[in-house]
Amino acid sequence: MELTRRQTLTIGSGTFAFAALAGLPAFASLTDDAVAAMTNGAELIDGGIDITAPEIAENGNTVPIAVSAPGAVEIALFASGNPTPAVATFKFGPLSGSRSGSTRIRLAKTQDVVAIAKMEDGTFRQASATVKVTIGGCGG
Repeated sequence: MELTRRQTLTIGSGTFAFAALAGLPAFASLTDDAVAAMTNGAELIDGGIDITAPEIAENGNTVPIAVSAPGAVEIALFASGNPTPAVATFKFGPLSGSRSGSTRIRLAKTQDVVAIAKMEDGTFRQASATVKVTIGGCGG
């Protein structure tokens, strides 16, 4: 069988595209893996966390995020569309006046920001907010 130049280019570019895409990690699965590592596979309960994030962020380099969860010993923030989804962790001691934290995070694109709180009784609660980013902050 003899291949034409066009067939060779088509096969080569298809092989290259498959190899390039097969090597990319899925960011959503990275977030799921990070959450599973934090919770050790425990069930997540919706609610019990207040997350404040802008609906639209004009610049993904500095997006203000605030979280609070009464009775939490730890709150972790994850950005599901970032190359590294874990963006912040707040830990609280028994004498903490409030169980809240705020920070500015970097978002690569429009995505969900997920907050997971470990409560004093050992349960885990979750909340999320979608932030629309017009200019990406992680190289976008």
